[in-house]
Amino acid sequence: MKNKTNNKPLKGILVLEFCQYLAGPSAGLRLADLGARVIKIENPGKGDLCRILPIKDQWVKNNSLLFHTINRNKESYTANLKSVEELDNIRKLIEEADVIIHNFRPGVMKKLGLDFDQAKECNPELVYAEISGYGKVGPWGKKPGQDLLVQAMSGLMYASGDRDDAPTPFGLAIGDILCGAQVVQAILAALVYKNRKKKAIKIEVSLLESLIDFQFEIFTTYFASGKLPKRSLVNNAHALLGAPYGIYKTKDGYIALAMIPLQDLKEIIQSDLLNEYDQSMVFSKRDEIKSILVDLIKENSSKFWIEKLLAKGLWATSLKNWKELKNSQSYEFLKLEQEIQISINQSFKTNRCPIRINGEIMWGSVPAPDLGADNEVIKKEFNLNPEHS
Repeated sequence: MKNKTNNKPLKGILVLEFCQYLAGPSAGLRLADLGARVIKIENPGKGDLCRILPIKDQWVKNNSLLFHTINRNKESYTANLKSVEELDNIRKLIEEADVIIHNFRPGVMKKLGLDFDQAKECNPELVYAEISGYGKVGPWGKKPGQDLLVQAMSGLMYASGDRDDAPTPFGLAIGDILCGAQVVQAILAALVYKNRKKKAIKIEVSLLESLIDFQFEIFTTYFASGKLPKRSLVNNAHALLGAPYGIYKTKDGYIALAMIPLQDLKEIIQSDLLNEYDQSMVFSKRDEIKSILVDLIKENSSKFWIEKLLAKGLWATSLKNWKELKNSQSYEFLKLEQEIQISINQSFKTNRCPIRINGEIMWGSVPAPDLGADNEVIKKEFNLNPEHS
């Protein structure tokens, strides 16, 4: 079941997306989910390079499955941005647009004649959002903004894994996705500002700043103490939290223990090995307590421990892999999947937008566009020069 377009709050907002790979397109996706019209401006040769960046070597038509996951509900317009004539058409689109998003390296849009100052001459009420890897200033300004590389520069890899483990990257492109979400937040705020002030507004977000913001707890405690946080030696799950916080192996699986008072845990586990420890020691003796828990918890099943913990209202759960999650009743109840119909004979499933508005799910099942698929329609609608683009 799809929402009626009229129910979506960004209906009537036109977004031009000069983006590729993940951060910018993920922002465009969310705006499209919320009802905006998103036109991808792509190179007429290869387009968004994410089209040829596969995940697990999976393809849909001639594009990667990855491209389809974050470019549904968009249109594709191709233009050679180095062509003066084709840039004239782009400027006509900018005149009609509400929002521009781009993730070119710093300086590229200025060389093309499409930076903020130049774009707002076309449209004095434009919301202009730019994404970079490390910001525009300083010695890192021209570095490529690739997620793994930014994770490596951000300190984040010292938050996961145990203390003696090598630096551990987050298992997904967390910088890209967080940055894209923050760009959307800024754009929504800017649209409110634009509506009030009738002025153009410029947004700047970088992957590095997004990942540093993501670690605000770690940075704040470092500023206060002057000491770097240390991952626990055993079952680390959060470098700033004391025992028992972590993942524990049971006889037949794993359980997660969150913030549980040590006295409550001692009453459940009933072991003399824990008698000498109290709540005041959950940080100073964190690794000792966790090491004892490791040996005790593995003696019984996940179900055994979870039943005891939940009976006391304590924060714990057994772990699920993706298959187990998908087969759970709650997952089915939330209606988290949608079907994307590529053709009569081809479709694939993906996640829906996680937002509900007035109880309505923001479905968005229009497939990602072929490269340049919407050129003719867009040229006619916006009265662009038909001989170019």
